Amino acid sequence: MELKKNPKADVGRNSSLYFVVGLAAVLGLVYGAMEWKKYDKVNDYDISMNVEDQLDEEVPMTEQIKTPPPPPPPAAPEVIEVVEDEEEVEETVIESTETSQEEEVVEIEEVEVEEVEEDISVPFAVIEDVPVFPGCESASDKKACFQEKMQAHIRKNFRYPEIAQEMGVQGRVNVIFVIQKDGSIGNIRMRGPDKNLEAEALRIIEKLPKMTPGKQRGRAVKVPFSIPITFKLQ
Repeated sequence: MELKKNPKADVGRNSSLYFVVGLAAVLGLVYGAMEWKKYDKVNDYDISMNVEDQLDEEVPMTEQIKTPPPPPPPAAPEVIEVVEDEEEVEETVIESTETSQEEEVVEIEEVEVEEVEEDISVPFAVIEDVPVFPGCESASDKKACFQEKMQAHIRKNFRYPEIAQEMGVQGRVNVIFVIQKDGSIGNIRMRGPDKNLEAEALRIIEKLPKMTPGKQRGRAVKVPFSIPITFKLQ
């Protein structure tokens, strides 16, 4: 006789279901264990404290200790010279400057003060009596005659420097000189584009003759005079 199993007594019929349920339970436990967090216990703070109460809190005063200044250095002892009684000390006698009525008063003669002759310089354009160029003594307009004689003197003594011609240098040289109180020429100064042209201008002015000095209020004075000398290549 063949034995038949009861389907309810078969334990393997729901094994797959039990496996799935067990696997889900194990995975849930593992996930819960991994996600478990533990926080440290912290103190509770009172966040309701007023800030103004903190600002009104009295701050204890701290006393500043001042270091006393160092004492001043001791003063150097004064050297006292002891004079012996036997030594004689000369006394300074101050004579009185007051005069008595018995003394005669000496009259002082007048002191002659020598006049110091001032070194006056008056420009040619404003001087009362212009310097007289030789040959202009009888001219009615001595200023115009002076100018004409100066131009004639420059044309007569003019010589273009050869080195300046070779270099092609040309231009105007401004010359200033002073007619001294004795009529001589001095204090010659010049400015131009080349030293060779300046040297030629100096040579021309140094050849000027001695003149009759200019006068201001009847006194001989120095008279500065300026004139340009133009060097132009042909």
